[in-house]
Amino acid sequence: MAASLHGRRPRDRAHRYAQMAEINVTPFVDVMLVLLIVFMVTAPLLTVGVPVDLPKTKAAALPGNDEPLTISINRDGRVFVQETPVELDALVAKLRAITAQTPDKRIFIRADGGIDYGRVMEVMGTINAAGFRKVALVTAPVRK
Repeated sequence: MAASLHGRRPRDRAHRYAQMAEINVTPFVDVMLVLLIVFMVTAPLLTVGVPVDLPKTKAAALPGNDEPLTISINRDGRVFVQETPVELDALVAKLRAITAQTPDKRIFIRADGGIDYGRVMEVMGTINAAGFRKVALVTAPVRK
């Protein structure tokens, strides 16, 4: 008769080392929840980096799926394309270089509420005179 050490039968060892057929999804769910929280926190911070105090209106958002090109005018009247400062004389050349592949690109103008209206119209007129027709002003929604 064969005796086993430690009182176990030989087939118990085979059962103990058998492959599991189930997938453990707990670590996957944990990682996904962490990523979801990280993206929820960082997404609003990635919009545009130029600090602008937008005027508040009750206007509705414009529909569109594509990412618009953003031009910002800060409180000092300086013009930025996305986050890059640009002189008004070089604005049209920069816009044409950026929109060479997509001539119907939407352009959003974000202007600080404290600057002169004439400066906003000067920038908007320069963009319009260059042939860009999809230009819109960005405002902040009114909080109720």
